Amino acid sequence: MTPEALVRSATARAPVPLVEEISLLTAAPALELWELWQQTGRDDPPFWAYPWAGGQALARHLLDNPATVRGRRVLDVASGSGLVAIAAAKAGAASAAAGDIDPLAVAAISVNASANGVSVAARVFDLAEEDAGDAEVVLAGDVFYQRQLAELAMRFLRAAVSAGAEVLVADPGRAFVPAASLTVLARYEVPVLTAIEDAPVKTVTVYRLG
Repeated sequence: MTPEALVRSATARAPVPLVEEISLLTAAPALELWELWQQTGRDDPPFWAYPWAGGQALARHLLDNPATVRGRRVLDVASGSGLVAIAAAKAGAASAAAGDIDPLAVAAISVNASANGVSVAARVFDLAEEDAGDAEVVLAGDVFYQRQLAELAMRFLRAAVSAGAEVLVADPGRAFVPAASLTVLARYEVPVLTAIEDAPVKTVTVYRLG
């Protein structure tokens, strides 16, 4: 089965709760993450199959504040479903790229972007091995849930700031968010699936780094 076929077989299209103008291939609300993970038979968890709180808030922020990305080259890292990159494209980005370490996520991003009528360049992307290239805006939704990933993400994002990019991140209060290094831009109350979160609504903060 191809990555695209596997992605389609495990999901159905649904509007994103906080960003209803975007729809994504999404796992059934009652399907636990580990159950879908078993179904895919992959090493990487299927994070691409859910509209995570951080991504929802960051996508909403871009659509409500399109000047953030309008006419600029945008890179969305640890993209998952591609939600944030799709929002950037809809908000008028000159180009939108999305990267994720999971090839199934890359397939999901391509399918989701096409279904939402936007162009997003999706590719496998390893934060440990790559840099932000010529991106003028770098976006990351919900990357601080695990210590090693949080440290890796911050090294990558700080390097992007040093290279001249504007960096926005969103976080729903994960354990390893480096709040002291971030500037608050906005907060959102985000409806989420209880199959992947501990509450039906999460408070998410959108930050700027640097």
